[in-house]
Amino acid sequence: MRIGNVGGRALLITEDDTGIDIATASEGAFGPSMQTLYDRWTEFRAWAERAPLDTGVRHFTAEELDAPAPSPRQVFAIGLNYAEHAGESGIAVPEEPAVFTKFPTSLTGPVTEVTLPEGNVDWEVELVVVIGREARNVSREDAWEYVAGVTVGQDLSERRLQHVGQLPQFSLAKSYPGFGPTGPFLVTVDELEDPDDLVIGCSINGETVQGSRTRHMIFSVPVLLAKLSAVAPLLPGDVVFSGTPSGVGGARRPPRFLAPGDTLVSYVENVGRLTQTFVSA
Repeated sequence: MRIGNVGGRALLITEDDTGIDIATASEGAFGPSMQTLYDRWTEFRAWAERAPLDTGVRHFTAEELDAPAPSPRQVFAIGLNYAEHAGESGIAVPEEPAVFTKFPTSLTGPVTEVTLPEGNVDWEVELVVVIGREARNVSREDAWEYVAGVTVGQDLSERRLQHVGQLPQFSLAKSYPGFGPTGPFLVTVDELEDPDDLVIGCSINGETVQGSRTRHMIFSVPVLLAKLSAVAPLLPGDVVFSGTPSGVGGARRPPRFLAPGDTLVSYVENVGRLTQTFVSA
C-alpha cells in the first residue's frame, strides 16, 4: 500500500498513480490528515484492505505532494550508520548509534526548491521510517510490526554551522527550511521483498554521487528502533532518518557542496524518488 499527502489530505495511491481521498472514501471514518491515520493505524489498515477504489478519485502531480509524515512529534536521525561513511569521515565505526534530531519545520515534500543559506550545504540520502503505533522497549525481532511504512529522505546539512564551536551543531545545521525533504509516498513494509536490503543512492545533475544498499547499515532499522524505544517512546507518526551511505560532499577531496542551479535526485528501490533544485538566498 502507498499513501500520499496532497494539500493536507491523505490519499490511497492506486496502481495507475491516481489517488483515492481517504476521508471521502471512508465517509469520514479516517483522515483527512496523515496524522489521524497514524493515530489509528491498525484500524486504518483493516479498512484499507477493503477500501472502495471508485470513490473520491483524485489526480495530482508530484509537485503537489507534501511530506508523508508532516507533523511528527519526534524526528530522530542517525549519524555514521554505514561503515564506509564513517571511514570517509575519518571516524571509527561506532559501537552505538549516534543519535540527533532534525526539527520538524525542516520537513517538506518530495519535489521542492531549496534556498541555500550561507555556508556549505551537503547531501545525505536516507531511508526514512515512519512509526505506526506506540513503541516502548520493543525487541528487534518485533520492531517492523511498529512501522507504518518507509519513505525516501534527504538529510541536507550545512557543514560550516555544523562545526561551529567546540561541539558539533548537528541538529541546528540540518534544520534549515527545506532541509528534510521526504516522500514521495509512505510505502508499507509488505510492499517490499526485503525491507532490510534496498538499493539507495542519489545524483547531482545526472552524476551519481551516492550508491549503496541498506543491508550495509551498521545498525539495521530493527536494531535502531529497539535502541531508541528503550529510551524514548516512539509515537505514531514519528520519523526516523536511518543514516546515509558514503559519498557525501564534505568528505570529498576537494570538498564539493551544492550550488545554485543544481538538481539533486535521491532514490530508494521500490520506494520512490525525491527531486530538489537549489537557489541562492
